[in-house]
Amino acid sequence: MALKVFNTLTRKIEKFVPLKGKKVKMFVCGPTIYDYSHVGHAKTYVQFDIIAKYLRYKGFDVFYLQNITDIDDKIIKRANENNETSKKLAARFEEEYYEDMKSLGVDSIDKYARATDYIPQIIKQIKTLLEKGYAYETKDGVYFEIDKFSEYGKLSHQPLDQIQAGARVTINEEKKNPADFSLWKKQKPGEPFWDSPWGKGRPGWHIEDTAITETEFGPNYDLHGGGIDLIFPHHESEIAQMEAISGNKPFVKYWLHTAFLNIRKEKMAKSLGNFLTIRDMLSKWDKKTFRFFFASTHYRTAIDFSDENIEQAKKGLDRINEFIRKVLVANGKDNKKVKELIEKTKETFEKHMDNDFEMPQAVAAIYDFIRDVNKLEIGKKDGEKIIKFMRELDVVLGFMTFEEEIPDEILALAEQRVQARNEKDWVKSDKLRAKIKEKGFYVDDTTDGFIVKKL
Repeated sequence: MALKVFNTLTRKIEKFVPLKGKKVKMFVCGPTIYDYSHVGHAKTYVQFDIIAKYLRYKGFDVFYLQNITDIDDKIIKRANENNETSKKLAARFEEEYYEDMKSLGVDSIDKYARATDYIPQIIKQIKTLLEKGYAYETKDGVYFEIDKFSEYGKLSHQPLDQIQAGARVTINEEKKNPADFSLWKKQKPGEPFWDSPWGKGRPGWHIEDTAITETEFGPNYDLHGGGIDLIFPHHESEIAQMEAISGNKPFVKYWLHTAFLNIRKEKMAKSLGNFLTIRDMLSKWDKKTFRFFFASTHYRTAIDFSDENIEQAKKGLDRINEFIRKVLVANGKDNKKVKELIEKTKETFEKHMDNDFEMPQAVAAIYDFIRDVNKLEIGKKDGEKIIKFMRELDVVLGFMTFEEEIPDEILALAEQRVQARNEKDWVKSDKLRAKIKEKGFYVDDTTDGFIVKKL
């Protein structure tokens, strides 16, 4: 089955065919680094991590690029509040962001690109837009004139006249249209700046990303991702800028957007007291539970984040890991049906992932596989085949546990308990079980021997 994706630009499910053979140039909007990343970021970046890894699993040669917005109004405001430079604050939270991604197993990104490393390219793009008549200069900066780009609104599917009518009122009377957006912001007192043909200043938000992607990918590329909240005006403005500069359409062939994450059915906001950082959630739950939680919902479906839903996800993941532990110690008779089940599950998993990355159905196929294998007696060779297969799937999913670290002390106590049970010393056996539990582990007795697990 050919891979298909839902393209926000066309609002259709389309066959995924890269511009050049099997090479995929993929860009996902990264964070604005003025604070710790939140659970909404985790949803987007884990789900795109799985998407990138699945594309590679399918044989595509993916170069995954992500920008880092390290100059922005929010960064300047926070730096002033902290009495530190914008550069210092951004550098600090950039490192924190990398730590968060590492904690979540997000490791598919080939290059992170800081906006401030592309100032010359940003200036060059603005010059081109001015020369082509798509931009104009005012006392406070340079703006893109949306009336000059007749297709503005094609990604968000908003007619240009509706955008104009719904534009926010602005105090800048020099703007030709209230919806015209900033390309270059002239310096205000105390703000960081770079030299430009329009005086000292800094780039607007939208122009940063097109300068980065044109430098790294050229004027056209395959896949652009981000949260649904970025469709308008951010991604809409990216299209206008780059297509106006190059004259090549489409700027990006496929646009993919992740749905929102809500906290107990409410939008996450500091004002509501429900703002959760990735650090907050990892202090209470383990990273693989979160990957499983995000993988169990389609990327275009909103997630309701609550302790109850995370606990349910943990139980679901425990079932998978329990199966892996059981298979690792299998010592029955090998069964030819195992190979058939592996082939069937692989086909079903790929069928769902090929259909716009239907992650929940792909995970359901794993549960069906577990149910069917549990009906069989399996041997050591079967176990090896199953583990190899599960590892192949986990290269994409990244939430399974194959080698749980059990301290030698705990293993020794478990062995002593086995000896006590063999000697039918049930009192000693129970005491050893209790001691193991006190140390944060428990022993599960199976027909194939004991398994030690973390509580």
